[in-house]
Amino acid sequence: MSSLKLTPRIVRGDCLEKPDPKALRDAYGSTLVKLGEKDRNVVALDADLSSSTRTSMFAAKFPDRFFNMGLAEQNMMGTAAGLAKGGKIPFASTFAIFASGRAWEQIRQSIAYSRLNVKIVATHGGITVGEDGPSHQTVEDLAIMRVIPGMTLIVPADAVETGKAVEAAYRLQGPVFMRLTRAKFPTVFTDDYEFQIGKGTVVNEGEDLAIFACGLMVYHSLQAARILAEKGISARVVNISTLKPLDKDLIVESAKKTRAVVTAEEHSIIGGLGGAVTEVLSAAFPVPVEMVGVKDSFGTSGKAEELLKYFQLEPGDIVNAGLRAVERKK
Repeated sequence: MSSLKLTPRIVRGDCLEKPDPKALRDAYGSTLVKLGEKDRNVVALDADLSSSTRTSMFAAKFPDRFFNMGLAEQNMMGTAAGLAKGGKIPFASTFAIFASGRAWEQIRQSIAYSRLNVKIVATHGGITVGEDGPSHQTVEDLAIMRVIPGMTLIVPADAVETGKAVEAAYRLQGPVFMRLTRAKFPTVFTDDYEFQIGKGTVVNEGEDLAIFACGLMVYHSLQAARILAEKGISARVVNISTLKPLDKDLIVESAKKTRAVVTAEEHSIIGGLGGAVTEVLSAAFPVPVEMVGVKDSFGTSGKAEELLKYFQLEPGDIVNAGLRAVERKK
């Protein structure tokens, strides 16, 4: 019977027994302050939600470099573009639904088209926003950001990766969209984990099935891998925290090794991680693929854990998808 083989050093060995949930947005706020301390060109903008996005930490420390743009997300993105043009490194934050939807044209026209050095760190992504309901939940943001030419797209798996991803975004020249959440996520990685833009990370080794996941679904995939191991199926779990640029080599390598694939994301199965992975595999190495995600639907109001069950984003749903994928390759 197969067993769970967590990657040493970078993954907490007790993460499944002791999840230690932490807020990704807290890691963003504290990391932004550290960047502001070492570089006066770092500035922050928010759309009247700084206490929620945690840019309030930066505002308290550097009030002269913080700009509350009010409920005017389009203006915030245009202002961020101007600041970048003047040599600043702006971090612009609001809820993911407003950053990606309400300000999409300004991001495309003013930021991405000119390849300006703006970092958009959007919180409250996905359905785990909870009771705020479909008006504040977004399951489309990764798709509409991924299609913008030259946009780097990051979805961290936990607070540790969030802090390191914010630092990496700061070092990268060019536009970045990073999706964070409202809910606290279990801590997967150890502090010595090294994040690299454009590179996926194998967090559990396996031979029978490859599970590609991002965000909270990385942790759920590790839980699923343990259940699958009890059923005699060895699952490789790969954290694809950079959806663009995508680690195509690792995706193809994993598919060739296992010949069955599952994608798992807290996002629509249309255009997000599942779409990105299948685009690669359909051209390079076609294998059975099962997608776990929101099925062409808006969100709804409810507690985060209730919504994960309602939209079939729990570990058991990944297990069922894995069983189907393995059966199909026969």
